[in-house]
Order: sequence, then C-alpha cells, then structure tokens
Amino acid sequence: ESPDQGLSLLPWDRFSAWLHCVCVVGFDLELGQAVEVIYPPHSKLTDKEKTNICYLSFPDSNSGCLGDTQFCFRFRRSPGRKVSLCCFLDQLDRDLPVYLKKDSAYYYGYVYFRQVRDKSLKRGYFQKSLVLISKLPYVHLFRTMLKQIAPEYFEKSEAFLEAVCSDIDRWPPPVPGKVLQLPIMGVIMKLRIPTYRDKPGTTPIVQNMHQADAQISMALPTVHEVDLFRCFCPVFFHIQMLWELVLLGEPLVVMAPSPAESSETVLALVSCISPLKYCSDFRPYFTIHDSEFKEYTTRTQAPPSVILGVTNPFFAKTLQHWPHIIRIGDIKLPGEVPKQVKVKKLKNLKTLDSKPGVYTSYKPYLNKDEEIIKQLQKGVQQKRPTEAQSVILRRYFLELTESFIIPLERYVASLMPLQKCISPWKSPPQLRQFSQDDFMKTLEKAGPQLTSGLKGDWIGLYRHFLKSPNFDGWFRSRQKEMTQKLEALHLEALCNENLVFWSQKHTEVETVDLVLKLKNKLLQADREHLPVQTETLKKLQTHINDIILALPDDLQDILLKTGT
Repeated sequence: ESPDQGLSLLPWDRFSAWLHCVCVVGFDLELGQAVEVIYPPHSKLTDKEKTNICYLSFPDSNSGCLGDTQFCFRFRRSPGRKVSLCCFLDQLDRDLPVYLKKDSAYYYGYVYFRQVRDKSLKRGYFQKSLVLISKLPYVHLFRTMLKQIAPEYFEKSEAFLEAVCSDIDRWPPPVPGKVLQLPIMGVIMKLRIPTYRDKPGTTPIVQNMHQADAQISMALPTVHEVDLFRCFCPVFFHIQMLWELVLLGEPLVVMAPSPAESSETVLALVSCISPLKYCSDFRPYFTIHDSEFKEYTTRTQAPPSVILGVTNPFFAKTLQHWPHIIRIGDIKLPGEVPKQVKVKKLKNLKTLDSKPGVYTSYKPYLNKDEEIIKQLQKGVQQKRPTEAQSVILRRYFLELTESFIIPLERYVASLMPLQKCISPWKSPPQLRQFSQDDFMKTLEKAGPQLTSGLKGDWIGLYRHFLKSPNFDGWFRSRQKEMTQKLEALHLEALCNENLVFWSQKHTEVETVDLVLKLKNKLLQADREHLPVQTETLKKLQTHINDIILALPDDLQDILLKTGT
C-alpha cells in the first residue's frame, strides 16, 4: 500500500513532507542580515529561529565568497511546536536507515548565497541567500534543487518562488525505497531514498529514462551523500584517526576558509561511521551569533561532544582549549599525491592561518592501515575520478565500522530471552542486562579480528566507545527493537492459545479482565508499530469477538463499546 492512499492531503501538506519553508535572506544597511521573505506565508518560525537563520545564511565577511556559494547549516528548533501530518511522516521515518531518520529537535538550512558587485547599490554589492529549511538530511537532493532554482530566482524574484513552492506541493511523499519523480521548474529529478532493508554500502541505481515529452530528467545517484574523497583530501593521512574520534563522540572543530568547505567536511565526518548513527550534535556551519555559542565555547567545563564547522578567525582563540582541531585550506582536488603530514601539537595552533592539518594529542587505538592510503594515492596518480575514490573510501569506512560493531551486535542478540521462556499467561520476559565484562570476554573468540586484519588496542577502543553518546544511542535503539520483538512474540503466543476454551473454565471477572488486556495489546501493537503480521492481529481480534459472544448479553454490550 502506498502511504498516501486514504490520506486526505490538504494544500501544503505535500510541501510540508519535504520542507518546512523557503526563506530569502538579504542585507539591509540599517538592520544587517534580515529575512525578507518566508514562503509559504503561513509557515511559522520563532524570532530566535529567524535570528539563527539570518546569521547562518551568510558567509562570514572574511570568507570573501564572491559569486555563488552553496553550503548547509543545522540549528535547534524552538521547543513546543505542534507538528501536523505527524503520524503519516513517522510511518515513513520507520523505514529509513537509522542515520537518515529525522531528528525532530533540529532543522537543516540549505543555502544558495550570491554576492556580486553592483554599483547601483549603496554597499556596492548585491548579497542575497535563498534558503530551504527542512527536517530532512537529504543534502545532495536539496543542493541539486537549489542549483536548479536559485540562479533563476535571483533574476525573477517572488512570483518564481511561488511557482517553485507549488511544484513541490505536487511531489509524492518521501517514501523510502521507491523511485520518486520530483518535478521542479521544467526538470524532473529522479531519486530513491534508501531503506533500512538495503544492504549497507549498496546504492540501487536510478535509471535515467528517455522521456517522450519536453521535460528534462536528471537521475540523482544519492539523496544524502557528500563527496567523501574531496572532503578528506586535505587530511588524507589521518582518515583512520578521524574515524576513531567521530566514533567516540570526541569534541571536534573543523576550521575552514568558507562555509562550503566547513559544512561538507562536517557532513563527511558524521557520515564516516555509517551505518552507525552519529548521536551527538553537529553543526556544519557555526557562527559567533549562534544561540548555542556561549554553551559550546565556555571554558568552565570540558568541551561538549559536538562537531563544529567554523570559518571565523575569532574561533582560533575561542576554541584553543578544544582537544581536536582540523584545519582545512581551500579544498582543491589534488593533482599530485598529498605529502605525508604529521599530527600537529595543539600549542602550535595560534591563528586560523596556521597550516592545514590535524591538531591533537590523541593517540589512536588502532594501527594505521597503510593499504587504503596506497590505494587512494595510486588513484590520484592514475587520475581516477573523485567519485570512484569516494566509493573506495566509503567502502573502507563501512568495513571498518562493521568490523567494530558486529561483535557488539552479536553480544546484544544474546541478551534476548529464549522463545521457550515466553508464556502467553505471563508478562513478556525482560532483556538481560548489558555487562561490559561479559562483552569483553566474547572478544577473544568473536572479536573484530574475524572480519578485520587491523591490529591495535581494540579492547581499549571498545572501553572508550561504551562510555560515548554513540554507544548509548545505538544500544537504546537495539533495546527498543528487541523489547518490541518480545512483545510481538508474546502476542503470537496468545494467538495460538484456545482463548475461548480458557474463558469457559474461568469466572466472568477473569474473562472480562482478559478481554480488556487483549484489547490493550491490540492498541499497543498499533501505537508502537510492533513487528506483527496483520494475520496475527486479525486472529486476535476474532478471539476477542468469540470470547465476548460467549458472555451474557449485558456484558457483551459493555465490552463491545469499550476500548474500540
């Protein structure tokens, strides 16, 4: 069934499934940066959200971004906002891989900024940003879309924006796993949103169809991935150490010359531990005006577990006490092989014009994998396309993450009670407690050495990981899945019992109690989307009806009215 069947969509509902709103941010001599237009006009943004959008939609003045620049940012939503369409979108969210599930506490802003000389304006420059605000982390999709519409918008203004938004309001919902066709101003974008069932590391290809009509179509190879190789090129020799730092949720700052480079690098870092979800906060572009600036830069406590992308030289002073700093020059694709770069000492990082590199005193737990470095260097010498280099790098990170997580998956699966412990007449059994010592003991025989040739202190890496927000987030979602599985098995066990026969041997009070419990079970299965076959639910409903029909009439009336 397609999720939009039987859903009466109101105007702007389809638009809201993809975007919260579109903003235009301009520069006013009196006010500075200001939101000039919000579309659709009924979209709600709090003053704090507007202020954040204003400052995050323009590069810092020192970035000197002339011409057109694209980047993205992420900011906290103001609490207490009602969400329409919620259950419909949650249904779609369930089918996504964990790292693409939306985080309702944050919005993304996707920016197309234009700065060109214009003598007719007082400042001598035209400066404007077109910004898409969305809860979806589909960086590549929105970047492609802005490339299509922003240049034309700067020429044509408001009416054009209205037409763009009404196009988006005709899009199908963002259903994972289906090939979607999204028309936008005469072009059709074809794409497929991944599902949690996809094998990690595979991307089903969306074919470009030859269309008979006048519409041009473009197939997007991905909705969310960035060009990994280009982003990691400046810190090429440290990819494995950076993977460890991201995995462990260590505080990281990326200092870059422009928001385009800072945002791409932060997104590349967050994605390098996929299919694990990075569970801490990350800001692809962060400014001194950000509402969390004080909270994140205070020296009164240790730096928080976040990844910040910054471009303002002021941060070189403010964040001097941070333990890991990545300094990136202009991202150019290497014509020659990058030179071997040592990790630099933090005390050498005085200013933003310090040399590019990684500044940290962190000692990696794992030995360096020289193989991947050689493979990528060879690619540079042979002028291998950057897309191919990114595929190699993404596969390398995936294999590393999977080698690390498989032993944990295996141990956590062993915490599940045996199926024979599930009795229809008792509450479902509890999961056994996670014991760090028991887990560590499993590593000797069933550790990462089964899938990875890398040597090093894996035990130390696990110990550190078990204290991190990423472990906490991963374990909670596993716990939730397994508890739901137990509830589902319990439901199936109930279905396989002869409940009518049971009720005939018990008192009316006990039978009524059973009916109410079973009705609750059905409601829970629906509310929590338990992994139960529709047949099982139908069977249970039949059991309930049969039990009720065997009761006296007055009780039947009451029970048929309750809990429907």
